[in-house]
Amino acid sequence: MFACPATDDFFRARLDHMIDLRQPLVVLASHMPWQALEARVSQTFSRRARTGEPLPDLDLFGEQVQRSTRSGNAGRPRVPLRVMIALLYLKHAFNLSDEALVERWSDSPNFQYFSGQAYFEPRLPCDATTLVKFRRLLGEEGCEELLAQTINQAVAMKLIPAAALATVVVDSTVQEKAIAHPNDARLLEVARRKLVQAAKDAGVDLKQSFAKEGKTLRFKAGRYAHARQFKRLRRTVKRQRTIVAGLCREIVRKALAAGQTLGEHTTEALDKAARIVAQAARRKNDPDTPKLYAWHAPEVVCMAKGKSHTPYEFGAKVGIAMTLQHNLIVGARAFEGNPYDGHTLREQLEQAGILMQDTGMKPSTAYVDLGYRGVDADNPGIDIKHRGKAKSLTPQEWKLLKRRQAIEPIIGHLKDDHGMDRCHLKGAQGDRLHAVLCAAGYNIRWLLRMIARKGVAFLRRVYLRLCAAVGVPAKWRFVLRAIFFTPSARALSPLALA
Repeated sequence: MFACPATDDFFRARLDHMIDLRQPLVVLASHMPWQALEARVSQTFSRRARTGEPLPDLDLFGEQVQRSTRSGNAGRPRVPLRVMIALLYLKHAFNLSDEALVERWSDSPNFQYFSGQAYFEPRLPCDATTLVKFRRLLGEEGCEELLAQTINQAVAMKLIPAAALATVVVDSTVQEKAIAHPNDARLLEVARRKLVQAAKDAGVDLKQSFAKEGKTLRFKAGRYAHARQFKRLRRTVKRQRTIVAGLCREIVRKALAAGQTLGEHTTEALDKAARIVAQAARRKNDPDTPKLYAWHAPEVVCMAKGKSHTPYEFGAKVGIAMTLQHNLIVGARAFEGNPYDGHTLREQLEQAGILMQDTGMKPSTAYVDLGYRGVDADNPGIDIKHRGKAKSLTPQEWKLLKRRQAIEPIIGHLKDDHGMDRCHLKGAQGDRLHAVLCAAGYNIRWLLRMIARKGVAFLRRVYLRLCAAVGVPAKWRFVLRAIFFTPSARALSPLALA
């Protein structure tokens, strides 16, 4: 512990005296509109009314309501809203898990300064599970507000002209769910275990749980599939189907005999097990009956993209919209099912327009691939450009159409650097929240790169003017440039010096 005479706290030093204020993350923290962001996000929270008990007496104003009594323990204090918002930004900007994020926050002065802390605090900002609850309370609207503020900040800091937001590139990808590879043998074994647990919760005494045989059959199926002995594999799967179907009938029969009413949880388990048994018996998929690929994630769909390394991907389709010239993401939306790409364009552009509304711009031109053909009538007022309109494109539009391919590495960065490769959030709502938050994390990293790049450009202009004023020969300018333009000087920018 040491004393710092410039602080209010005698035993602690302020964070702005411990860190380099020219770092891009610190510069961004001083320019983000935190108060406006907190005001907008707080509107998305829904408050639950406290339960009350009506008084037996009536007075002049009618029946009075007395609030239910509470214990004197106040509970854990509320975490500041700015800290929670900053944690979500940092989590997806640096691709950290909830547990790794709170631990790194306790060790990083830059993270704490970005979260609005005045003094360094070597403690966890909150429990890792608090982020799960905060995301659920925030909802899709609140997460879109976080993404919108990154777009507004890029325009406010003059890192991108507002007119550049009118021309966007739209493409789709698959956000895979955190599930194991679905095969019939594994799904049937999961269904058997879930049925046994559901029967135990409902108070139904089963004659046999088939625990030992089910485990043995699961191992046999894996070995037969690896050895490509498909006749033995089909016999093993057939035995698993027999066991699961028999458990379903036994649960229903004994519940009716005892006069019990099956609860919602048990009924849902029986329905899922029946779906798994039916789909395992079919050799071909039924287009009218969607397959169940994961017990805990029934919203997962299978998408075949024709890739050699990943022929099938299991998750949700996500649409991405970014600016044509500056690679700033202006929209990210997850869609249920496996819709045609062209049918998602209207909703994608509508979301991008809502996120841009503070800048006064909206998408007017969209560059897409051939998967978005035939939807011009569904998007009035939007000029859609793709290779299918080759005869009507000008040479300048053909040049810009080649720029459309820049969205492919952006999607790769979203998956590898910001966590979109695997969604661990629950349900279809989790898919939507995760897609938007990954895009917000990408934009934060984009802002940091642009702040550093603007600082280098500022120093380069100063360097050239000094060389011209002093009269430095051209052959020495390269040597001096390599000396002075080190990576540590990248954060020197007019934004940091302001």
